[in-house]
Amino acid sequence: MPSYRAPGWLPGAHLQTIFPLTRKGRLPAYRRERWDTPDKDFIDLDWLQRRPGAPLVVLFHGLEGSSQSHYARALMRELERAGWNGVVPHFRGCSGEPNLLARAYHSGDSDEIDWILRRIAARHPDVPRFAAGVSLGGNALLKWLGEQGDGAASVIHAAAAICPPLDLNVSGHALGAGFNRVYTRNFLNTLKAKALAKLASVGGPCAPQAVQDASTLYEFDTVYTGPLHGFRDADDYWSRASSKPWLRHITVPTLLINARNDPFVPPPALPSASELSAAIQFETPHGGGHVGFLSGAWPGHLQWLPARLLAHFRAISASTVTCPREPAAADETI
Repeated sequence: MPSYRAPGWLPGAHLQTIFPLTRKGRLPAYRRERWDTPDKDFIDLDWLQRRPGAPLVVLFHGLEGSSQSHYARALMRELERAGWNGVVPHFRGCSGEPNLLARAYHSGDSDEIDWILRRIAARHPDVPRFAAGVSLGGNALLKWLGEQGDGAASVIHAAAAICPPLDLNVSGHALGAGFNRVYTRNFLNTLKAKALAKLASVGGPCAPQAVQDASTLYEFDTVYTGPLHGFRDADDYWSRASSKPWLRHITVPTLLINARNDPFVPPPALPSASELSAAIQFETPHGGGHVGFLSGAWPGHLQWLPARLLAHFRAISASTVTCPREPAAADETI
């Protein structure tokens, strides 16, 4: 399908990132299910209405995202229209209710990706299964794909990652500079509130005052995210959790989309051709911002990204598994 082109009336990386947040549109009719985790915690998953035998797309959301995020709504609506199945597993603490343990979630949480996808595969063994990850969720998914290598093919048939922060050192420091500090303050508003509440209820290896004083993601990850999840500090966390070193090990067909003007993922974070495996199709549209990809005349719609993801999954499934075709339908106004 055609490469993404930002509409002329929406110029610049920040407008292309922020304005799509106002175009969320209808919330799909989710069915929530709670799963116990292997370490005696829980996660919540929001499912579309089940369609027996239809392909299944699993979407891992971004930092402080959920099934209600604009990109999740848009993809799940497209899956509904296509007659496919879809589910959004929430990372711990992102479904509207605090999780039980001190641990939360992080950009390199490939262990969480692993058990979720394997449980889904065990429950849905006879349908085509695809996984997509957005931003933080995309980084964790790519890391899992690289770690698993050939083994990932027994769990999913294809994958996609949208705007993942492939090099967390580059992206993390970029978010602490210039206008990007607006995004950082927004993230920290919820991250710090959750962290302080968790420290008050179940404790952890972190000083509440240091968490309260954090004014950048680097500081927050140094005093909270890193120590809480077994990393020395932000530098250690960002190095070990980045997916970029794992890209050359991916063997499952994977679509990777990073806008060249993404304020969260500047060009130095993007991989060279030598860092990509032959299984990765890497697309770098000039516009789109960070998970924006708005299209059409004012006020725009969010259909390009879901359509691109389904085109990728259909192309793979056509050569490997049998999938139902989408019924003909007029374009939805979102």
